[in-house]
Amino acid sequence: MNAAASITLLDSGDAPRLCVGGAWTLAHYRALGERIAPLRQRVQAAAGLELDLSALTALDTAGAQLLGELIGVERLREQLTHPALSHAQRVLLATVADALVAPHPPPAPRQYGLADVFAHIGEAAIHFWQHLVTLLAFIGVTLEGLVLTLLRPWCWRVTPVVANLEQTGFDAIPIVALLTFLVGAVVAFLGATVLSNFGATIYTVSLVGFAFVREFGVLLAAILVAGRTASAFAAQIGSMRANEEIDAIEVLGLNPIELLVLPRVLALMIALPALTVVATLSGIAGGLVVCAFSLDIGPELFLTELNHAIAPRHFYVGILKAPIFAFLIAVIGCLEGFQVRGSAQSVGEHTTSAVVQSIFTVIVVDAIAAIFCMEMGW
Repeated sequence: MNAAASITLLDSGDAPRLCVGGAWTLAHYRALGERIAPLRQRVQAAAGLELDLSALTALDTAGAQLLGELIGVERLREQLTHPALSHAQRVLLATVADALVAPHPPPAPRQYGLADVFAHIGEAAIHFWQHLVTLLAFIGVTLEGLVLTLLRPWCWRVTPVVANLEQTGFDAIPIVALLTFLVGAVVAFLGATVLSNFGATIYTVSLVGFAFVREFGVLLAAILVAGRTASAFAAQIGSMRANEEIDAIEVLGLNPIELLVLPRVLALMIALPALTVVATLSGIAGGLVVCAFSLDIGPELFLTELNHAIAPRHFYVGILKAPIFAFLIAVIGCLEGFQVRGSAQSVGEHTTSAVVQSIFTVIVVDAIAAIFCMEMGW
């Protein structure tokens, strides 16, 4: 068993001598602290102090800290070459000396309400810009993979495309048809309420038809797909990322873009135009039912007026936006899945982000397209 720690300051002779012995360990920490307290000022003020460590039997971090506080960090570093110390004790003293001179953390900056608001806005703007650059880069990689795959028919993955087409397209028909039918009925009610004041209830047909053929059909279908399919893509790929399945795909020499992204993108680009047609027909059917039962506009008159009021170009404008929306929704969902970082919480966060970004992007692009078509007179 190690002897109890001892410390003696000898002032006789030319230079003062400090004798350290015994076990300078945590077990003797309190006793050593009481003994070095009255010696600290004398030891640090002594010039040419000699340190005798020949009687030291044990040393740990607590003892090294007390020794450094007693003699100072500079003198502690000078003992790293003391012949009485073992290699482990020298390393321990060096580590403790570095810790004792480590800079203290800076004080917390003062908080300013308005400055914090602008700082938060700046951080959000930087984050938005970085995410936009990442999204554009991912779109470029996806388009590159799409072109290369189309040029190699033997690499086409028809089975995943068909499976995703069923999931994103056919399975979504009931909810799309029901929702757009109800929205068409609501639009017809609102149009009839306003137009009846002018004796022009017949124009409710034009309102419903124009709204759904040109805007509401593709927009409502895209929003429903964004909430339903973008979240599914992000969750599926995110779970694969969390389970390191994507890493395994790369180790096998396969391309995750070709294997996971392109089938989903192609399937959604086929499914959304079809869902747009379903949404448009369902919305018009909702308006037809309201006109038939509330406005005494029979189905034959409704369809005749619709045929006269809606030109084919309005249908083309609406349907041509569907593949663009589908591509953006699929790319955003897949990108958010690839950005998952190995936890269930990350999967949930990126799934939510995929839905929000998809809906936001669809509405922004639709607004830009509407302004562009209006200026072009289409």
